[in-house]
Amino acid sequence: MKTVAIQGIAGSYHEMAARKFFLSKGEEIEIMPCDNFRGVIAEVKRDPKVTGIMAIENTIAGSLLQNHELIRESDLVVVGEEKIHITHSIAALPDETLETVTEVNSHPIALMQCGEYIDNLHGVKVVESDDTASSARRIAENRLKGHAAICSRYAAELYGLQILDEGIETNKRNFTRFLVLVNRWMANEIVDEREINKSSLVFNLPHTEGSLSKVLTIFHFYDINLTKIQSLPIIGREWEYLFYVDLTFSNILKYKQGLDAARPLTKDFKILGEYKEWK
Repeated sequence: MKTVAIQGIAGSYHEMAARKFFLSKGEEIEIMPCDNFRGVIAEVKRDPKVTGIMAIENTIAGSLLQNHELIRESDLVVVGEEKIHITHSIAALPDETLETVTEVNSHPIALMQCGEYIDNLHGVKVVESDDTASSARRIAENRLKGHAAICSRYAAELYGLQILDEGIETNKRNFTRFLVLVNRWMANEIVDEREINKSSLVFNLPHTEGSLSKVLTIFHFYDINLTKIQSLPIIGREWEYLFYVDLTFSNILKYKQGLDAARPLTKDFKILGEYKEWK
C-alpha cells in the first residue's frame, strides 16, 4: 500500500485526487494528512517511500503561485498529474434544513466559488476555515446545530452529514489540477518512460530584448507544445522573473533536442518532472 501525503484530511479534494490517480494504476493508498503544503513537501523529503500530491491550478481561482516555488525549492520530482471536477455540496447534521442553518463554514476558495448561492441564504453567517473536509468533520464531531459545511459529497457522507443541496458552485466548469511528487530516486517506480509526453520546467532569462520569444520559437521548431506559462518575480532581484512552463510533445527525441537547443538561452534551467499527460 502506498502512503500519500496531502494538504488537508480525509474527505478533502486532495484525497479524492490522490485516490483517483492511484486507482487508475490499480494501487491502494493510505492518506497522510498535513496541515499545509510545506508539510506535504517535508513528509515526502523525510521518507522516500511517501508520495505527495499538491494542487497547482484551478480553472476559476488560477495558479497556486506559492506551490510552484515550493516544488522548485524542494528538488522533488513531478511524476504525474490528476484533474478533478470540483462540485460543492452544503451539508449539515441530520434533521437540519436550509431554513435552520445560521452559519456556513468552509475554505475561503470554496466560499468564493459558491458566492451566489450563499448570497441567497439570507441572514446566514459565513465563517472561513482551513479546509472543506475539516469543516464537515468539526460539525459532525461537535454536533453543531445550525452549522453547515460547504464540502464534497464524499466528505459529507464520510462524516455522516446530511446533504441539503449540491452542485451549488456558481461556475460549473470548475476543475483543479494536481501534481504528484516523489523523491528523485523514486521517480522510475511511478513513471513509465515509454508513456512520457509532458514535462514541467522552470528557467530564468537574461534581461534582454526577445529572450522569451527566442525560447518559444525553439519549442515551436521542435514541435513542442506550450500548454502553460507562469512568471514569478525573483525575490531580491528586481525585474527578473522565473518562468514556469508546461510542455507536451509526441516525439521524445525531438523534445530532448529542443531542450538542448533552448537551455543555452536560459539561466537556472531545471526540469521539474517528465510524465504522462492527464487525459
